[in-house]
Amino acid sequence: MSRGHIFLAQNSDIDYVRQAYALSLSIKKFNKQCNQTCIVTNDIVPEEYKHAFDHIVDIPWTDLASGSQWKIENRWKLIYASPFKKNIVYDTDMLLLDSNDSWWNYFDNKKLLFTSSVKNYEGKFIDNDYYRKTFTANDLCNVYTGAFYFEKSQIAYEFFKWLELIIKEWQVFYRDHLKKYSQKFCSLDVSTALAFRFMDIEEMSVVKNSRFPSFVHMKPAIQGWKNIPELWTDVVTSYFDDDCRLKVGNIQQHGLFHYVEDEFLEDHIIEKLEKNV
Repeated sequence: MSRGHIFLAQNSDIDYVRQAYALSLSIKKFNKQCNQTCIVTNDIVPEEYKHAFDHIVDIPWTDLASGSQWKIENRWKLIYASPFKKNIVYDTDMLLLDSNDSWWNYFDNKKLLFTSSVKNYEGKFIDNDYYRKTFTANDLCNVYTGAFYFEKSQIAYEFFKWLELIIKEWQVFYRDHLKKYSQKFCSLDVSTALAFRFMDIEEMSVVKNSRFPSFVHMKPAIQGWKNIPELWTDVVTSYFDDDCRLKVGNIQQHGLFHYVEDEFLEDHIIEKLEKNV
């Protein structure tokens, strides 16, 4: 397999397998050239979900996220678990709202590619660091790992090896290398930024103000609202139509939509996706 879309899903109090199912359906709805998907999980995939995945792969080796809420500790294993040579990796709490087949042309001759620029639902690039004080204070590369690309290659294997080391000993790495606003939990974004620093590959691996592999990010504090709500779904309405198009606050959404809040993924959204695949 040369190209594919891959996501790791481990259930906690959130059903991440259900999220991955919806994401895979959205990829198959809009992509015509490349819509192969792979879920990497140690949870049971319901029979009614299996048709949406071309590959269902067990998480390799010991589960490192058994006591974790966000289940990121196994993400470094994706390069070993993937059946694809070229991969777009997604957080499960995302939906594709139109084709990203063209991304593959942009990724030609790239081995590892992330973004430092994501947008709010109004289409504006996010320029505040409300959730990113650690990055600002420690001059870290402002990388987002919600969606990224890698090709199985020497530099990608090196990156994932660094990611493994940092995640396994994140308290030590954060203490020694994040002197200000050091986070008290393991963050995939922060761990990735540290790996890039150690490898000195920020400039070649992270793009700014690009649609590839960027996404709409729905964390509440970056939407430009004066009063920050706990949930964006409490403030602005959304409408998912029968053709799987989404409006938020009457603004048409495009590309990759990182809805963040599981409450958004209501059953009617999945039902409409199922009817379109």
